[in-house]
Amino acid sequence: MHSEKEKSQAFLRFLNVLDTLREKCPWDAKQTNESLRANTIEEVYELTEALLDDDENNIKKELGDVLLHIGFYAKIASEKGQFDIADVCDTLTDKLIFRHPHIYGNVDASTPEEVSKNWEQIKLKEKGGNKTVLSGVPKTLPSLIKANRIQEKAANVGFDWEEKEQVWDKVKEEAAEVEQEIKNGDKEKMESEFGDLLFAVINAARLYGVNPENALEKTNRKFIRRFGYLEEKVKEDGKNLKEMSLAEMDEIWNEAKEKGL
Repeated sequence: MHSEKEKSQAFLRFLNVLDTLREKCPWDAKQTNESLRANTIEEVYELTEALLDDDENNIKKELGDVLLHIGFYAKIASEKGQFDIADVCDTLTDKLIFRHPHIYGNVDASTPEEVSKNWEQIKLKEKGGNKTVLSGVPKTLPSLIKANRIQEKAANVGFDWEEKEQVWDKVKEEAAEVEQEIKNGDKEKMESEFGDLLFAVINAARLYGVNPENALEKTNRKFIRRFGYLEEKVKEDGKNLKEMSLAEMDEIWNEAKEKGL
């Protein structure tokens, strides 16, 4: 690992190169907050993919791409006389110190759960901070991640099940309501009840320490691997998926499972 001096030099080198590119490169010079925004979202998704793959080299690369965007936004702000990268770092550091009174103050918090609960209370007290418990959840988050964050924040102020096992009654209740609306044939109510069921399942995952986004993505990848095996096997046998029975496809699917795909 690098020394403190080497880390400082590396960060300064990055900022100097960014300054040069902003001044001399036609593409970099024309970028704005608006033009970079979509690319930033893409870079963060690429980072999450590398993290799921646990790909060390790719994680390093994608972290660099995200850092580039952070530096870019700070550079644009400095050109407007608003703030610079030092302000970004100082604001973050001040916030971290303020939100960790169990480290920098005299508050006791010996478990991650206690720390999370303290955070929610502190954020409500911060000047310019969240006005309500749920106001800090970005409206543009993907719905599955948003549901998990909503539930976490509500739980941190005590709005949660007394015993986590109680959540299964809620899951069963919502599943039964979905079935009833399917029988009724009411599309609008079906959508509403499916939403309630998904919300309850996400809540169950949270209560048992499972990140639902990661869990679903792992299942997505597993399905893709197994379906890819099915397609390849069918192609090797000179057949067509559309002409095969479900039983025939299931047989190959089970082969994929046995192979650990």
